[in-house]
Formats: sequence, C-alpha cells, structure tokens
Amino acid sequence: MALFVVLLGPPGAGKGTQAKLLAQSFDLPHVSSGDLFRDHLKRETRLGLLAKDYMDRGGLVPDNVTVDMVIDRLSQPVCQKGAILDGFPRTLSQALALDEAMEERGEQVDLAPLIQVSDDEVVKRLTARRSCRSCGAVYHLLFNPPRVEGVCDVCGGPLYQRDDDNPETVRNRLYTYYKETSPLIGYYCAKGVLREVDGERSIDDIQVDLHAVIEAL
Repeated sequence: MALFVVLLGPPGAGKGTQAKLLAQSFDLPHVSSGDLFRDHLKRETRLGLLAKDYMDRGGLVPDNVTVDMVIDRLSQPVCQKGAILDGFPRTLSQALALDEAMEERGEQVDLAPLIQVSDDEVVKRLTARRSCRSCGAVYHLLFNPPRVEGVCDVCGGPLYQRDDDNPETVRNRLYTYYKETSPLIGYYCAKGVLREVDGERSIDDIQVDLHAVIEAL
C-alpha cells in the first residue's frame, strides 16, 4: 500500500528539513515543488518551458502547470510506494486538483501533518538568516551561527541580511500563508487526515512525533 504524506505549516516551520528526514526514514521520495520547478526549467521540458513563459512575463505559474509537474513526478516508478510532499499543495484549488488527479490513479493523500509554529517564532527564525556576500554561504544565528559574528566561516566574506529576510517581508509572507494556504488545514481536517505536531521544539523531537503519526496509520 502506497503512503502519500503532505506536510503543512507556515514558512519557517521546518517542513523541508522534516520532509527530507522522513523520506530517508521511510525510504520514500521527497517531492518538493521548488525542486520540481528547477528540474523542469533546467531540463527545458514542456512543462518547464510553459512555466518559464509565464515567469518571463511576470505572471504566476497557473495551478494546472504546477499540478502537472507534481503528478508527473508521482507517476514515476520511484513513487510507487508513495512520497513525502513538501511545499505543495499551497492553495485549496491545488489540493482539489491533486486529489482529482490522484483519485484517477486510485491513490489519495493519506496524511497531512501540520507543524504548528507561532507567528512570533516564525519571525524570529526567518529574520535570523544571514548570507555571505562573497561566496553565498548561508547561516542562521539561532541554529547555525558563524564562528565569528558577521564573518563567513568559508571565505571570510561579510555576512548580510537579505531583503526577503527582514521582519516586514516575513510578516507579508505570513499574511500570504493565512490567506492562501491555511484553508488547507480545514480541508484536510474535514477529510480526517490532519494531525497537529508542536513545531517549537528540537528537530529530533518533531521528527519523533511525525514518525508516530505516520506509524499510527
């Protein structure tokens, strides 16, 4: 029996980190919408070129293109046993399209763990990121600080805070999350697959809880 898991949570909740760990533990592919976009663009596939056309014109990539990329990935033999989805679906319309496409294949989203993190914690986490101007190395003042404040461990270059990591931008990202993505919480709750996990603890503790909700299936 295949196992398809959709990780939910606000920006900064650590979905990517937890998804990679779960993928390793359960020997399932980690399907990230961001990775899929980059792969299709790099390989210049039909879907990649279609997405690039919208992006070059400054528009948003339509849901059907993103869904097609995800379904294309899920239809590959490597996903026969299931997958851990990270960063998709982001909207209710994407979730509906995903369910419709999966139902045609006799599959479904089996579990949607929600990694709960407060707004203040999100702002604290996302504004603590620093990048090196010289080599691009990324640090986190809370979880992965440089040995010397403001100086890159790798090349000695100066560290800076990117524009998209300032508090105002992070608050705007949270607004977008509540407007577009949080309706998925009610959607998956109504389907009986939502499980809440406290995301304000260590990576290992969160992983233990995620293992527990998956194994409970």
